[in-house]
Amino acid sequence: MVHYKLSYFPIRFAGEVPRQILAYAGQNFEDDRIPQSVWPTIKSKMPFGTLPVLYVDGKPLGQSHAISRYLARQFGINGRCPWEEAQVNAIADQFKDYFNEIRTYNLVKMGFAEGDSEKLYADTFLPNFKKNFQFFTNFLKSSGAGFLIGDSLTWVDLLIAQHTSDLLSDSGSVFAASSSIFDDFPELKAHQKKIHSIPNIKKWIETRPATPL
Repeated sequence: MVHYKLSYFPIRFAGEVPRQILAYAGQNFEDDRIPQSVWPTIKSKMPFGTLPVLYVDGKPLGQSHAISRYLARQFGINGRCPWEEAQVNAIADQFKDYFNEIRTYNLVKMGFAEGDSEKLYADTFLPNFKKNFQFFTNFLKSSGAGFLIGDSLTWVDLLIAQHTSDLLSDSGSVFAASSSIFDDFPELKAHQKKIHSIPNIKKWIETRPATPL
């Protein structure tokens, strides 16, 4: 039996998709949640000085998307052929670009930087949200199966559905926005419900530790 250990802070954010992949697969894993107070003492031991880190039988793998790609391939949700896999990777890379575009807004919302959150919401978050969620909607419509790529779950469905959930006003997340931002993107709101209704994902969401981000 392979032993998986996922080390991350006691929040969802960049560690949540790897956790959900493992939960979806019904794979037991060590959910290692590292307090912020401990982080400075172990940072230098991480492959890139960052978290999350996945340990596979003690061997470390850094970078959240690399971890997700590895686990998704292990458990069959990385795309059913090389073309689907490439499309999955393209969406994941675009999502990373989107997060870079809204990084300043996110840092202020998380309390890691000073700034006018309302101005950043209007000037930075909202235009980039609309642009990228139109891209994601286009993939959903092209698929026609309720998934972003192909006719079955891939790990980018988990990635986008979790972000959608965090943005919904009833999520309890620090990133929650007005639900009206989804008026133009009903397909992605339905997508989130579909993905989070998958039994193993639903069970994970209901039992995971409650955190604001």
